[in-house]
Amino acid sequence: MDKRMYFAVFEPDDESEGYTVTFPDLPGCITEGDSFEEAAANAREALELHLWGMEQDGDDIPTPSKPESITTPPGAFLVPVEAWMDLVRNEMAQQSVNTMVTMPRWLKEAAQQAGINFSQLLQEVVKERLGILGPR
Repeated sequence: MDKRMYFAVFEPDDESEGYTVTFPDLPGCITEGDSFEEAAANAREALELHLWGMEQDGDDIPTPSKPESITTPPGAFLVPVEAWMDLVRNEMAQQSVNTMVTMPRWLKEAAQQAGINFSQLLQEVVKERLGILGPR
């Protein structure tokens, strides 16, 4: 399993019980939460999506810093956050996406009257054309 762990800086919000969360090793990876629990859950999701996006863009994934080398603002603290990238990649690959299809109106109407599910049919035909057997 491809597990990655980075330290997040949790900075308390002076006006609420929430936190702003940043990752010193991953500029631009930032989130927040109205409670510690929400901020921790959002931190994991932000880390997963940020790393996945970097992989998709072909960016180099930085080596995580050691906690003793990370400085935090007064009142802030470090929290280790894990991302199981194999699970993230699988989840992202299974996400449905919209694809626009153009066809004559008469064909669309005939297919709808016959109860054809366009999404299912298109998936079946594309898999058949690509020689993909079964679900992916």
